[in-house]
Parts: sequence; C-alpha cells; structure tokens
Amino acid sequence: MPGSANRDDDFTAFVLARSARLIHFARMLCGDAGLAEDLVQTALEKAYLRWDRIEMADPFGYVRQAVVNQHLSWVRRRPWRERPSGDAAELESHLGLSVADQSGTVDRRVAIGAAMSTLSRRERAVVVLRYVEDLTERQTAAVLGVAVGTVKSANARALGKLRAAPELSGSYLGERA
Repeated sequence: MPGSANRDDDFTAFVLARSARLIHFARMLCGDAGLAEDLVQTALEKAYLRWDRIEMADPFGYVRQAVVNQHLSWVRRRPWRERPSGDAAELESHLGLSVADQSGTVDRRVAIGAAMSTLSRRERAVVVLRYVEDLTERQTAAVLGVAVGTVKSANARALGKLRAAPELSGSYLGERA
C-alpha cells in the first residue's frame, strides 16, 4: 500500500532525528542508560502503531509522554525500591554549578546523581521535565497528568532537597547564594 511506505519513511526520519534526545531524556528520568533505551524503544513501538494519527500533531511530545508513562509503569512494577543514580551532566547547568577542572566535573556529576537519587519518582520527573526538557509548569503537569499545583509543590520539595543535600553542600551550590 503506497501510504505505508510514506508512513514508514516519515517514522524512520523522526526516529533518526529525535531518538538521541529521547534517550537522553529517558536517561535523566530513570538514571540508567540501558533502561532508558528500553523505555524509548517501547515508546517508539507504540508510536509506530499510531503514527498515522499522531504525525501531524506533536510527535515528539507524544513519544516523550509515552516514555514518561513507560517509566512510571516500570517503577510501579519493579519488586524492589532501589533509587537510580543517573547521569546528571545536563542538570549541572540548571543548578548553576561551575567546573574548575576535569576531576571536579566527575565529582559534581556523582554528587548530583547521588542527590537526584534521594528524590521521589514524581519529584525527579518534575525536575527533569522542568529543567532538562525546559517545560513550563502547565506543560509538565499535562505530561505527568497532575494539577499545576502538584508540579509546583513537587518542584519546591525537590529543589529544597537538592539544596539541602550534603553531596551538594559547600562549594557546589553555596556559590550561587
């Protein structure tokens, strides 16, 4: 069928153009590179089945929402309650951390990862959506399916925890104050 080839080409072009950003987003969300790839793969599989209905709207937003939903489902299904450490390189700039040397970069990424691991899944999702994906409070609420006030309070709690985290005390966040 002729529409199918065009659909496949459009979907392939989307995946080639946006998959790296989706994987980065998923990695910040879940803190694990392998799981991030799995989340994105599953979200892309679901998007492909509905591609005719979503391609004209906002395909990146749709797939990003699917990644968030997959992550939340994964969190609910897992039998243990470990907290991922995550790759916090992107979050450094949003927290205003400056890097003096390469060893400081590694130390700060580890510190941010440790601090992020203390956040609840909702707080972590809010921080990643707000400061990594640069979404507004209203957009973040829509992605998570919660009220704007919930986003505001989760964000405030998360930033408070990050500011109070011993891993980030002293020279890391003290320079901003």
